[in-house]
Amino acid sequence: MADKMTDGMVYMLILSVASFLFAMFLTPIYTYFAYKHKFWKRQRTTSVTGEALKVMTKLHAKKFTRRFPTMAGIVGVLAITTVTVFCNLDRGQTWLILAALLGGSAIGLIDDLINVFGSGKGVAGLRSSVKFAMISVLGLMLGWFFYYKLGWDAVNVPFIGEVPLGIGIIPVFAFAVVATGNAVNISDGLDGLAGGLLSMAYGAFGVIALVQGNYGIAGFCFTVIGAMLAYLWFNIYPARFMMGDVGSFAYGAGLGVVAMMTDTFFLLPIIGVLFVVEAGSSLIQILSKKFFRRKIFISAPIHHHLEARGWEETKITMRFWVIGAIAGFIGVVLAFGGGMIK
Repeated sequence: MADKMTDGMVYMLILSVASFLFAMFLTPIYTYFAYKHKFWKRQRTTSVTGEALKVMTKLHAKKFTRRFPTMAGIVGVLAITTVTVFCNLDRGQTWLILAALLGGSAIGLIDDLINVFGSGKGVAGLRSSVKFAMISVLGLMLGWFFYYKLGWDAVNVPFIGEVPLGIGIIPVFAFAVVATGNAVNISDGLDGLAGGLLSMAYGAFGVIALVQGNYGIAGFCFTVIGAMLAYLWFNIYPARFMMGDVGSFAYGAGLGVVAMMTDTFFLLPIIGVLFVVEAGSSLIQILSKKFFRRKIFISAPIHHHLEARGWEETKITMRFWVIGAIAGFIGVVLAFGGGMIK
């Protein structure tokens, strides 16, 4: 058992390094075309509820003045897909995660292309309702495969055990994909923020998968980490480019599927606690404005609120990374103590 785990760790390291190197190789190619064809992300000027985003526009006025491109997440998606297809493709462990990654990437790419090259005003890109519908369909399709083809029909509740759901596992699966995809997308608002949090979350699930003996899933997680480290090399403050929806939806959807494939659905909001906080702050802001005609936060999600309170962008990012690392460690401990690793 120990020898097999050691071999698995070595293999994961190889996959991670391969993904990192390939992403680093692709980045100059992407950068050349991104700057040549002006993949500039247009700043949102109106919120989903329709009013002008005066606070966020003021906070990020300087950032959008210096013109740097979006859609850099496509580099990591290509690197992860290539490494997985040639080195770690397994019907029972990595097919579904890769499908989520590519499906989320396709949805995000459409949104990014409309944002960059479209002529829309205000909220440039797909409408929120359209994106929600598209990723919901993706989640249900993947959930169907999870139930009917892979035979999953229960979720593991920490300290309780397996709870059978039957066909009800499909909407649970879809919820994991939709919630995580949207939460990562919302979190991608500061230089290095989403990339660092994703690295820690995938790292925690990678450790859990490794100890479970799910070496294919563990390998995929560390393949993502390799691509994320290459992205962070250029995305830490001041960022050279942005991940874009093509990356955030891809990595978020993939993370949700990883949680389901490792049977740790209930650890997802713990390991990804800051994704929950980010998405939750936006939801609270929307509901408060709709029903009470007042704002809870100066600007949402919460990282913009902290910016408006005077926190430096780098301070927010690094403190969120610290919290993300602690959350990942707690998640791994709970996986051991809660009976999720047998």
